[in-house]
Amino acid sequence: MRRSFTILRGLLAPVMLLAWVVVAQAEEGGSSAEQTLGNSFKWIHFVIIAIAAYWLFKKKLPPYFRHNADKITADITKATAAKAEAERLLKEAATKLTSLEREVAQFRDQAQKDSAAELERLRGMGKLDIEKVGVAANAEIEAAERAARWSIRRKDGRSRRRPWRTSISATSTRR
Repeated sequence: MRRSFTILRGLLAPVMLLAWVVVAQAEEGGSSAEQTLGNSFKWIHFVIIAIAAYWLFKKKLPPYFRHNADKITADITKATAAKAEAERLLKEAATKLTSLEREVAQFRDQAQKDSAAELERLRGMGKLDIEKVGVAANAEIEAAERAARWSIRRKDGRSRRRPWRTSISATSTRR
C-alpha cells in the first residue's frame, strides 16, 4: 500500500507536466494525424522517462538513503552516549558540590575550635609570662635592696673602721 502511494507520488509531477503540454498543444490546433502521432511519441517518451525514474528511485537511491539513515542513526547514538556521560558528570559534580559545602562547614567548625584553643593557649602563656615578669621584677627589687643595704653597710663599715677620717674631717672643718 505504501509502496503504491510512493510510486503515485513519483509519477504525479510528470503526468501533470504531460497534461499541461497536451492542453497547450490542443489550443494551438493542427491536423488530427499529426496530433495522434505526436501524442504517441509523447506517451512513449513519458513511459521511458517514468521507467527510468522508477528504476532510479527503486535501485539507486535506496542504498544512498539507507547509508544516510545509518549515518544519522550512528550520530544519534553517539549524541545519546555523550548526553548520558554529560549527565553522569553533572550528577557527580553536584554530589561533589554538596559534599564540598559539608566539608567547608566542617573545616570552618574545626578552625573555630582550633582558634579558640589557640586563644586559650596564648592567654595561658600570657599569664605565665606576666608571672615570670613579676617574679623577675621582685627578684630585681630584692637584688637592688640587697645592693643598697650592702652599699649602706659598706659606707657604715668604712666609717667605723676608720674613725680618724671622720674625726679629721670633723676637726678640719672646725678650725
